[in-house]
Amino acid sequence: MRLMAFGRRRAVAFNELWRHSLQFRVTVSTLALSSAVVFVLGMVLQNQITDRLMETKQRAAIMQTRSAVENAAGQLASIDGDPDDIEEKLNNALKKITSDSPSGQDSASSAAGAFEPVLASRGSDRAPDSTAAAGPYDNVPSRLRQFVEAGQLAKQIHTVGPENERSTYLIVGSPVTTTVRPVQLYLLFPLTAEQSTVATVQNTLLVGGLALLLLLAGIANLVTRQVVRPVRKAAAAAEQFAGGDLDQRLTVLGEDDLAKLAVSYNEMAASIQDQIRQLEEFGQLQRRFTSDVSHELRTPLTTVRMAADVLHASREQFPAGLARSAELLVDELDRFEALLGDLLEISRLDAGVEELSPESVDVRPIAIRAVEQVRVIAGSAGSAIELELPEEETVAEVDARRVERILRNLLANAVDHSEGHPVRLRLAANETAVALSVRDYGVGLRAGEADLVFNRFWRADPSRNRRTGGTGLGLAISHEDARLHGGMLEAWGEPDRGACFRLTLPRTLGDEIDESPIGLPPAERDVPGLPAGNGAAPAGQVPEAGEENEDEWHEVEISEREEVR
Repeated sequence: MRLMAFGRRRAVAFNELWRHSLQFRVTVSTLALSSAVVFVLGMVLQNQITDRLMETKQRAAIMQTRSAVENAAGQLASIDGDPDDIEEKLNNALKKITSDSPSGQDSASSAAGAFEPVLASRGSDRAPDSTAAAGPYDNVPSRLRQFVEAGQLAKQIHTVGPENERSTYLIVGSPVTTTVRPVQLYLLFPLTAEQSTVATVQNTLLVGGLALLLLLAGIANLVTRQVVRPVRKAAAAAEQFAGGDLDQRLTVLGEDDLAKLAVSYNEMAASIQDQIRQLEEFGQLQRRFTSDVSHELRTPLTTVRMAADVLHASREQFPAGLARSAELLVDELDRFEALLGDLLEISRLDAGVEELSPESVDVRPIAIRAVEQVRVIAGSAGSAIELELPEEETVAEVDARRVERILRNLLANAVDHSEGHPVRLRLAANETAVALSVRDYGVGLRAGEADLVFNRFWRADPSRNRRTGGTGLGLAISHEDARLHGGMLEAWGEPDRGACFRLTLPRTLGDEIDESPIGLPPAERDVPGLPAGNGAAPAGQVPEAGEENEDEWHEVEISEREEVR
């Protein structure tokens, strides 16, 4: 099991290195292909050398055999049928053949080397099945005997001897012509020298092949490194450039393709740097203009507000048309003040001067306060607000003011688009995060609009009448507030099925969020008419703010008769 685990770790490490290193892939690929080429080339060379050795050995052995046959024929010319006389003459002929070879032969025949001769005579008139032999006749294979006894010159490579001392021979057999009975001559040529030569060739090819592979791997590594190093430098420069180091450039060496790549990269980086600086300057001018205009409008707006309040307080003394104009003037001034406040908030967020004031608090009272603040708007729209809160405390490290502003914007936006249907605010938490979702069942969002709702001044349907008099900046500010907490504000919606906005915040500021406690899109049970889950407040009810007993609830009575300014 340890070996298997070790093998798996090595395989994973190899796979990671293969996927991430171009230099390693090229080197390994070159080594694998070179190994195949070297192996095929080595096999071809070995076969060629072995064939040439055996071909030379066989030609010399045949010539040596023919010479020995002539010698043996002269020695056995007077052989007769007496078995004792036959064995004696075979031994004498064998000694003569051994003494005359190989020094007495020409260079061609002596190339066959040393040999062991065997003479055999099978059958006679008195004993047809008898065999007389001189030399190691048992080492001659029976198949070869059959060919030679049939009058043919034959050869065979045969291995003889015990298992731990086996020897390989090239055995050449030929019939010897006599006047009385047939005689066969066999010469056993040991192949020890040829085997040693082939082994030497194999070792030489193996060592040479390994050395060649190592050289090829080193060469491939060096060549690939020359290409990969500039690419790695370009990747590192691009990464630093993307991280904000706009002055990062590549060193241009030479005039090759990599140098052209470096020049093109430097030109691109310079162009992007100029554009980014222009955009930064434009953004700074835009933010300064927005901030300055917002501040400058404060003074005249205050004056107009004072005059409008005087007119509004005396509207009962005016004619009906003039009284209505005073009311409209106050309403539009309220909206104008809200727009200025949002513009100033956006300016501070863009400038990066906004700071959080986090503290560990129970999030449930924040949700209750946000509901209370939109009761009048919900009553005017005819929408009930259903609040679903857990029984236990839901403590998180948040800026209560910003979270309350996010929920207030989401609830007001949901009421404005709910078309009189209920709006549900739900709170849930897990070990790492706390989430709040605002669900409405109104007109919903079309495809692609979920990514646009947080853009500044974006409206899903500009021609649609709004009840809340929104500035178009509420969701953008809410999105920035969520980002300051290290959380997420996401949207989902479908036409005629409503929309759902989910705010997910870490329970401890700076921690990672593993998973949001509330799913998005919302669960199927999250439809009008179904009861809330276990441990939640009944639909349409909200706990009394400031009550010590959290199990006591009272209904959120939304009165349509309450006056809206």
